Order: sequence, then structure tokens, then C-alpha cells
Amino acid sequence: MRLEHIGVWVNDLEAVKRFYETYFKATANAKYVNAKKAFASYFLTFESGARLEIMQKADIGPRAGRPEVQTLGYAHLAISVESEAEVDALTERIASDGYRIFDGPRRTGDGCYESVVLDPEDNRVEITA
Repeated sequence: MRLEHIGVWVNDLEAVKRFYETYFKATANAKYVNAKKAFASYFLTFESGARLEIMQKADIGPRAGRPEVQTLGYAHLAISVESEAEVDALTERIASDGYRIFDGPRRTGDGCYESVVLDPEDNRVEITA
């Protein structure tokens, strides 16, 4: 048994797709559109084979609260890179392109080296080594 994919509702499919393609080497499938249901999505496939489905639907409302306030449900994605230096470099690249760095880079209490960035829709992405 394996986890097939994770789905996330977003407002701007194209901006979110570009973010994961640009910084995390994801490859998107052709955009799926179901006009009858006012639904569209992309599956983003990462080098490891893991997949993220980003979805948009007209009647899905915004998330309550602010990105710094945790709520039940989806907490974050964690994407592992090769080294601590790569965590630092990717975090700096994302920051210099205007995206928000939520935390780090830092060593966590359990010994991991990570940073947490926010994607265009304020979803948390941990970059770990």
C-alpha cells in the first residue's frame, strides 16, 4: 500500500503550478477541466514519484484564519533536498523571488534541518535535508 497523492484546493491554479515546477522540479500533467462541475485541476509529479493534486472549484471558499494560525486538517508538505546547503540556497531563492519564509532555516528539536516557506496560497512547505 502507498499514498497515491495529496489534494489541495487553491484559488490560482497557474500560480501554484508554477511555484512547484520552479522550486521543487514538479512536472504537471495536462490541465483537467470539468465545465459541468466548474472544476479544474493539475497533478504535479515530483522526481520521487510523489504527486500533489492542485484543484480549483468555483464554490470552494477561502481558508479561515491566517497562515500562522494552525487549524485541523492539512498542515504542510515536506520536500526533502540533498543537503543543508541546498535547504539554505532554495530558501534564499524562494525569498528573493518574493515568497514568504515562515521559519528557518534551522535545526529542529528532533535534529532535522529545515525551513518552512509559504506557497502562493499560503500553504506551508517544509524544505528538509
